[in-house]
Amino acid sequence: MEEEVPGAMGTSASLALRLGQITFSSASLLFMSFRVEFYSFTSYCFLVTIMGLVIPWSMALALVDAYSIFLKSLPRRQRTMLIIIIGDWVLSFLSLAAACSTASVTNLLVEAGEQYWPLKLCRRYQLSAATAFFSWFLSFGSSLFNLWLLPSL
Repeated sequence: MEEEVPGAMGTSASLALRLGQITFSSASLLFMSFRVEFYSFTSYCFLVTIMGLVIPWSMALALVDAYSIFLKSLPRRQRTMLIIIIGDWVLSFLSLAAACSTASVTNLLVEAGEQYWPLKLCRRYQLSAATAFFSWFLSFGSSLFNLWLLPSL
C-alpha cells in the first residue's frame, strides 16, 4: 500500500505547489518582459528562457494532479515518478541559476548607477528575480516530496 506523502504527485498539496510555480514563474516572466530591454544581458535572456520552460512543465503536472485528485485513480509508477523527479530537479536548478544570475547582474546595475541603466527597470528586474526564487523554492519542494515517495513505489 502506498503511503500518502503531502506534496507528492496526485495530492492537493502538490496541486497547490504547481499552481504556485505557475503563478511565480508567470510573474517573473511578466516583470522581465514588460519592456523588451532584457535582451541586452545574457542572464536576463536565460531567466526568460527558463521561466518559459517552467510554466508549461508546471501546467502539465498541475493538470495531472487535478485529474488525480478529482478521479482518485491515477496509479503511481516508479518510472513515471522518476521522470517527474528528474524534470523537477533539472528545472529547479536551472531556475535557481537563472534567478541568481539575474539578481547579481541587477545588483551590479543598481550599484553602477542611473547613468548606465534606468533604476525603474532595475527594480522591476529585482522583482523578477525574487519571484523566480519563489518559483524555484516551490519546484525544489515538490521534487523533494516526490523523491521521498519514490522508494515506497
